[in-house]
Amino acid sequence: MSPASSQERERLLGLLRERSFRAGRVVLSSGKVSDFYIDCKQTSLHAEGARLCGVLFLERIRARFPAARAVGGPTLGADPLVSAVAVLSAQQGAPLHAFIIRKEPKAHGTAAWIEGMGNLAPGDPVVLLEDVVTTGASTLRSIQRAEEAGLKVLGVLALVDRCEGGAAAIQATGRPLEALFSRADFVAGDPPA
Repeated sequence: MSPASSQERERLLGLLRERSFRAGRVVLSSGKVSDFYIDCKQTSLHAEGARLCGVLFLERIRARFPAARAVGGPTLGADPLVSAVAVLSAQQGAPLHAFIIRKEPKAHGTAAWIEGMGNLAPGDPVVLLEDVVTTGASTLRSIQRAEEAGLKVLGVLALVDRCEGGAAAIQATGRPLEALFSRADFVAGDPPA
């Protein structure tokens, strides 16, 4: 990581701590109890936060998944992330198109699960982005939907890994998960049992 990237990572972590993190007991959508809540959208929808997410994710994609032709992920958390990467990649002259995976198929018309497929071709290598990984369930569904659409998922990048089993579930599919930040960047100790 370059010195500039290190400074940008620290700035993004500061924004996440300031705008997205809240300590205290909370029940997550997975049903698990946690000792903190993190709403990454408060940071990824912030102008500077979006820029920093785009810079850091694009740097990681170029280094780790240079064959990628697009970035996508599950709505709503991935929407600002994939948009930031797509815009920045185009500004740099090596565009990565974005796609969004719906929670439900489109109710009419094409009944599509994925928006943005018109910019992609079958077999295109892609990277999935997530804001937060807990159990990995939404990521596993996203991998399945992308593959059903004919895309080749190279790996997954997350803004935050809560370290609650999601990484192992994703890696069991044969794809790596890398996170910019983990539980240890926000709280000490192991997750509640």
